[in-house]
Amino acid sequence: MNNVTGSLLVIAAMLGFATADMFMKQLTGSLHPGQVLMGLGCGSGAIFLSIVLLTRAPLFDRKNWTPLLLLRSASEAASGVMFTLALSRIDLSTAAAIFQAMPLILTLLAAMFLGETVGWRRWSALAIGFAGVLLIVRPGLSGFNVNALLVLGAATGIAIRDILTRRIDPAVSSHVVALQGFLGFFIAGTILMALSGAQFQSLSPTDLGRYAGAALFGAAGYWAIVNAMRIGEASAVAPFRYTRLVFAMALGVLILGERPDALTFAGSALIVAAGLYTFLREQKLARDASS
Repeated sequence: MNNVTGSLLVIAAMLGFATADMFMKQLTGSLHPGQVLMGLGCGSGAIFLSIVLLTRAPLFDRKNWTPLLLLRSASEAASGVMFTLALSRIDLSTAAAIFQAMPLILTLLAAMFLGETVGWRRWSALAIGFAGVLLIVRPGLSGFNVNALLVLGAATGIAIRDILTRRIDPAVSSHVVALQGFLGFFIAGTILMALSGAQFQSLSPTDLGRYAGAALFGAAGYWAIVNAMRIGEASAVAPFRYTRLVFAMALGVLILGERPDALTFAGSALIVAAGLYTFLREQKLARDASS
């Protein structure tokens, strides 16, 4: 029963994240990406600050502000900058498809920097997954958009964040960690605005509604994924992360009027298949090692 609940929470989280991405995509149509990031950082940050205060979590405890946690927040902020810039220049469905390569990048980084053993089967799956990315990005072809590479950079930033997260003291509140991430978004957005010399634009009621949607759905998605990982077994609930791609493509088509082509669908299928195989293979090896 716990795994069923956990799986449903993961699906809800992916719907929340995809919906927040849709609102951000809409915001980047009229606002500078730096201003979008600042607004998201303020909105979602305020939600988690309220939770921290209500739960009386020790916000200013020294263990909450170690170099590791600050580096994690910086990695997440850099990812946010690249993903928001990408959303302002390419379709949501394309960005979501490329972003699904994140688990593959995580496996690659774990092999390179953490010394984790990766056998030929998983190396083959990684190659197939990245072939799927190439189908979507199409380097050297007429459909190539260099801005799609920003999504790969964003996925790499999140993979680094997840590696760092493994080393966080369990005593640190997840709400404090989330607050730090959104604070990083605000700071990164401020820096992006300053470097670009962009001017702040006044917000229409529609913009405010989209900000509220991005903040609420993003915060809800984060809450759901944290609880899903605590309630269910990772091996049972993690594969449902790929529903984010389904939701993002549906929102892109139905709300944003996007039309993904056949190569995007084919590349997405390869990425998801490779990611699922890599995950299942890792779980099998873990079971064999413990038996």
